[in-house]
Amino acid sequence: MTLELGHLIDEQVNRRVLALEIWLKERSFPGLKDIIVAYSSITIFYDPAEMSQTGWPDGIHKHIKQLLEEGWAATEGEYPSFLEERELIRIPVCYGGGLGPDLEGLSNTLKISPQDIIELHSSFIYRVFMIGFLPGFPYLGRIDPRLETGRKSRPAPVAAGGVGIAGNQTGIYPVNSPGGWQIIGRTPIKLFDPKKEPPVRLNIGDQVQFYAVSREEFESFLQ
Repeated sequence: MTLELGHLIDEQVNRRVLALEIWLKERSFPGLKDIIVAYSSITIFYDPAEMSQTGWPDGIHKHIKQLLEEGWAATEGEYPSFLEERELIRIPVCYGGGLGPDLEGLSNTLKISPQDIIELHSSFIYRVFMIGFLPGFPYLGRIDPRLETGRKSRPAPVAAGGVGIAGNQTGIYPVNSPGGWQIIGRTPIKLFDPKKEPPVRLNIGDQVQFYAVSREEFESFLQ
């Protein structure tokens, strides 16, 4: 069951969603399988067969709906304090060339020089609004309006670490994958490692800023 708070990218709405997630986790119940947070929505995955064994006199669906409504009311004006305590995460990116194959094309499309794109992209502090699509893929927003661009008409192979732009968002491909975002660079930082705990490098609510590095510096991170 999903509670939608509007189809938009908004920091206050996203903070409200995170507060609701915390509230729900504190009231876990038999049959609760997962809670998924997105930009402006939260989804509860539950097992009705398992819940039926505990007995819900008013019905399982009604119970979940009521829980979401109670959480919505309880979290009004509440925002997780831990978000304010997180340090800024700086991520190196080697822009252009073979590591950013779409930078030149994007420059022609946007009528902005490649260097201006790099400076605009790396000057912003982004918020991780959600994790999805691939394990550890961070959806970061919002980018400078001058960098907004459409997705590719056809997905192309993207190497792990590829930094891309689509719409008013930027993101990082944590693993090799087909993708439709405009790839302007690559980071040597590993965002997903199944051998680590937690396996995901970034979390919802993190603050991220990119900084440009040379190809030599990029290679040095991999050593």
